[in-house]
Amino acid sequence: MENLDWSALGFSYNKTDFNVRYAFTDGKWSEMEITSDEYVKIHMSAYCLHYGIELFEGLKAFRGVDGKVRLFRVEENAKRLISSAERLCLPVPTVEMIVDACIEVVKRNERFIPPYGTGASFYLRPVMFGTTAGLGVKPSQDALLVVYGSPVGAYFKEGIKPISVVIDRDQDRAAPRGTGDVKVGGNYAASLLSGERAHKMGYSNVIYLDAAEHKYIEECGAANFFGIKEGKYITPKSPSVLPSITNKSLRQLAADMGLTIEERHIPVEELPTFEECGACGTAAVISPIGKIFDLQTEEKYDYGTEVGATCMKLYTQLQDIQYGRAEDKYGWCTIVL
Repeated sequence: MENLDWSALGFSYNKTDFNVRYAFTDGKWSEMEITSDEYVKIHMSAYCLHYGIELFEGLKAFRGVDGKVRLFRVEENAKRLISSAERLCLPVPTVEMIVDACIEVVKRNERFIPPYGTGASFYLRPVMFGTTAGLGVKPSQDALLVVYGSPVGAYFKEGIKPISVVIDRDQDRAAPRGTGDVKVGGNYAASLLSGERAHKMGYSNVIYLDAAEHKYIEECGAANFFGIKEGKYITPKSPSVLPSITNKSLRQLAADMGLTIEERHIPVEELPTFEECGACGTAAVISPIGKIFDLQTEEKYDYGTEVGATCMKLYTQLQDIQYGRAEDKYGWCTIVL
């Protein structure tokens, strides 16, 4: 697109031409609405504004080496959105509605999809609100589902490099048997205070421990955690952890590489035994962890200043699939254009 410096893009919202919406009223979903309006009109007493009845998703479209545009694992995001809607007692859209909306947004905003080779991509944000107006705490009978997109820059503009993170035992991200395993806004609101504290101390992110005992690694900010050692890819198994689609993909690739996959409790005491550690999610794919500092115990864990070989191989393999440089043997990509 003219006059847009793709290399200068950050991970922030940039206006595009169209977004797609569905409204649930009178017990049924509307037809897909395509609009250029960036705003939504809701009642000041809408349940989403008062009781956090809101959820969202995040996924990306990539312009490949062959010029084709690929949506990565869109059906998995649709299924996870449905899981979130069910947890919040919201009207539940179909997988087809969500997938069709994502495809439509990509097609309608093709001029905003970054060229191959820039490191940039097109980020899609499906978001859903409970729009019933009222005062009592109860499920919303009405809902608005919006899917929009924005071009975003490469997460690591100067190449992938390790980050430093802290363990914060003073604040929990999500309670056991709460909403930690679904993608709802309240989980992220709960992380802001500790995240800001970490940033002021010079750290990139926060590792959260389980809320019940504060013994086990759970999430790393808004991303899943994983560790590599002894030919194993180890990641937390907990009802409070969001099932990351990126992590799911990395586990498959790790298994293909011959690594043993372990989903289990990871005690803090195990951190010194890892050869590599990382956080994984849609934004960065993998953020290798170079240092971990425990704010309470003042323990320090150092994994080096260079990206580990396994992290780099996993990162490269997943990006190769997303950009069409490698065979998509699991059918993860939907070619849209």
